[in-house]
Amino acid sequence: MNLSSPRLNRITLAASLSLALLGGCASMASAPAKVSDGMLTGPNGMTLYTFDKDAAGSGKSVCNGPCANNWPPLMAADTDKDSGDYSVITRDDGKKQWALKGKPLYYWVKDAKPGDKTGDGFNKVWQVAKP
Repeated sequence: MNLSSPRLNRITLAASLSLALLGGCASMASAPAKVSDGMLTGPNGMTLYTFDKDAAGSGKSVCNGPCANNWPPLMAADTDKDSGDYSVITRDDGKKQWALKGKPLYYWVKDAKPGDKTGDGFNKVWQVAKP
């Protein structure tokens, strides 16, 4: 078999394109968060939180700079799009973040393992995100 044949190159190209399209569809179909024990968790299984000072539907996060170091945002890719109750907002630094029902979603740096929710109620303004 001639490995440099035009026919084989077309087959290889078609297979590569098919795999790329399937991979893209799979990433679009999955929600940015899952429900576990009645709370939302990120793709890594860690608990997600909302911040009472964020105004729902404003399209903004007020947790930036040092706040975001302690409460890392649930980041979205530039290509991610709104889906159902989930929306993508643009942060002050221009990066994208997921929000649920208009409320930006965050992790808490002091949660050590999936299931931890040590940030719930922190300073009376951080809450575990619920569906």
